[in-house]
Amino acid sequence: EDIMPRKKGDITKTFTFQGKRYYVTGKTEREAIEKCVLKKREMEEGRYLISDNPLLKHWAELCMETYVMPKVKDKTFKNYMDIVNIYILNDLGDYQIKQIKAAQIQRVVNKLTGKSNHVIKQTTRFLKLFFKRAVIEKMIPEDPTLDLVKPKGTSKTRRALTEEENEVFLRVINNPAFGDRFLVFMIMYYCGCRPEEARNCESSDISFKDGYPILHVRGTKRDASDRNVPIPPQLYERIKDREGFLATNEAGKKFTEQAFDSAWDRLEREMNIEMGCKVYRNALVPPFPLAEDLVPYCLRHTYCTNLQKQKIDIRIAQYLMGHKDIRMTANIYTHADDSFVISAAEVMNAVK
Repeated sequence: EDIMPRKKGDITKTFTFQGKRYYVTGKTEREAIEKCVLKKREMEEGRYLISDNPLLKHWAELCMETYVMPKVKDKTFKNYMDIVNIYILNDLGDYQIKQIKAAQIQRVVNKLTGKSNHVIKQTTRFLKLFFKRAVIEKMIPEDPTLDLVKPKGTSKTRRALTEEENEVFLRVINNPAFGDRFLVFMIMYYCGCRPEEARNCESSDISFKDGYPILHVRGTKRDASDRNVPIPPQLYERIKDREGFLATNEAGKKFTEQAFDSAWDRLEREMNIEMGCKVYRNALVPPFPLAEDLVPYCLRHTYCTNLQKQKIDIRIAQYLMGHKDIRMTANIYTHADDSFVISAAEVMNAVK
């Protein structure tokens, strides 16, 4: 199984030993495979030992596999390993633990200025883990990350679809040529579901109250996220006769995370084409009209914004969104677009 290489051109392979997954990097696929075989053999023979002054790349690998991997999903662990490899080990990986000074670590962290707050948070978290454990194991006398200063990062804002994006999105998902390929995104758009919630929706989750179709959303975050939401007619007509999972992959099975990501990539492609992007030999030709920051969560954000436009009380919107804290809902409600400003201007100008 391949993941993002640690250095440009490197190949990373994985193998499992005693229920744990391990990662090995090589300059070529052959080298990576050979190193995989060698490392697994050493572990099977009990020769996989860490010295009292290991290279950081070896110590980091052991710490990640011991203290992080058992607590997270495999995909999350891969993402964490990418962060460790790219933002820590590329600079410090070949240094021995005892060689690394606080100033070196700070310089590495300073390079993250302008990166997302998530990357900065996880990078500093793992640096602290590696050196805290090194102190506990008595490899080093003091932790060089104690006074680490985080640089200024950026927050990844989730936004609603623009008016143009909204129109293009609806045209694409309602194009008969695509069938139900994008149904999972319709559920997010019309019912405010999170990606995993939309993938989990089943026909048995549909009921009726006072003649209105209702969808039971089995929340994935917390108790507050388990909720019942109304199903708009545009969506109900598409799902009323379906059985089992409401949205399925092309094979008719439940969406996996990978299939969901692939479906989103296809939706982005079709939206780009719909917006006028040229195609040459089945590949899109830059520039791409669709904004790069458009992500699936924008559909959920659009749902909340539409609730505001329809003047739904914020406390009801909080329930429909599955927000535990009303401040999360208010944060979206207070980001008024130009249409609200114009409406306010029209009201004020009408006052004599």
